[in-house]
Amino acid sequence: MKKNLIMPYALIALLGIVTMVVMGGVGLAQMDQAEGEGGGEETLDPAELVEQNNCISCHGADLSGSGNAPDLTTVGDRYSQEELVDIISNGVEGSNLMTGDYATADEAEVIAEWLLNGQEE
Repeated sequence: MKKNLIMPYALIALLGIVTMVVMGGVGLAQMDQAEGEGGGEETLDPAELVEQNNCISCHGADLSGSGNAPDLTTVGDRYSQEELVDIISNGVEGSNLMTGDYATADEAEVIAEWLLNGQEE
């Protein structure tokens, strides 16, 4: 009786395909679950948004500014809320660092209000 040399490879390929399908399904289920969490209206935490949107990487953990980025702790002295929303949403003209792709319009609104109100949580 001869052994079939292709059978082990076919079995491995079949197991690989089944594993990919199962893992894909698990991933999609986790993604759907993550999108569904929060139970409706989600509140945006401004301090968390500042961290998520990488503001602290340039402006510093305390937002007091650094070499290339200005101090944000007194930003209310220089800009109105509308101006801040525009800067956060659209960036600063001529700047290759503050390009405006860091926050959505809703996030920009929340961050601007938070910056103007003294960054209190």
